[in-house]
Amino acid sequence: MLLGQTDEIQVYDAAIEEPGIFNLMVHMNFTPIGRKIPDYPGAIIANNSFQTTAEWAYGVTPWFEQGLYLPVTTPHSTNYGSTINGFKLRELFVRPHADDHKFFYGVNFEFSVNHHYWESRTITSEVRPIVGFHLKPWDFIFNPIVDTDYTGGVRNLQFNPATRVAYNFNDRWTVAAEEYDGFGALHDFLRVSQQFHEIWAAVDHSIKGVNLEAGVGAGFTSGADRLTFKLMLSRDLNAKHEKQPSAKPPQ
Repeated sequence: MLLGQTDEIQVYDAAIEEPGIFNLMVHMNFTPIGRKIPDYPGAIIANNSFQTTAEWAYGVTPWFEQGLYLPVTTPHSTNYGSTINGFKLRELFVRPHADDHKFFYGVNFEFSVNHHYWESRTITSEVRPIVGFHLKPWDFIFNPIVDTDYTGGVRNLQFNPATRVAYNFNDRWTVAAEEYDGFGALHDFLRVSQQFHEIWAAVDHSIKGVNLEAGVGAGFTSGADRLTFKLMLSRDLNAKHEKQPSAKPPQ
């Protein structure tokens, strides 16, 4: 289960919603120059495909966030047109208030129910450890992700890590370099030419309660896509923003 089509292209930094807050993030990924051979018989072809997913998140405690990806869709692909691909549950456990700590950590569990053209197996899962450092203004984050489709036991666990190095100009603008990799099964990595390796340039911006992340990625192995774009938009749905008192006029 090497990296194929995906509902999100993102490195987790252990930041979660405050308790009682709902958030909606919309993921959009477009691959104008991608793999033209399906990853398995009947799979969506990556080349010229467009994915979009709604990710719902709810802060349960300062250390736990519940997530739901629904729907996971492909509005366009060359071999299937428009499809609904399934849904996914997410449980994210982190060091509370990770943004306030120099060293942060967490672990994310995902449980997916898939149509056959999205994944070769109906039920798949991901375990995503999170480790990183906020060394202001720099961030260094590593997600050593392990995926499974519940076949082959431990020997078939797939290693698909993600890495991010970011520079924060201020609390509204950030630029980052990211890498997404797929090495194959942990016990027997694929040959380098068959592995999935992509380098990304990304920019984050926050304005008027909306967070935006946009990026462009280039693959440099035959197992990866040559060019992919991503856009993520997120907003808290029920956060209460206190109105600041106006300044008193001069007497």
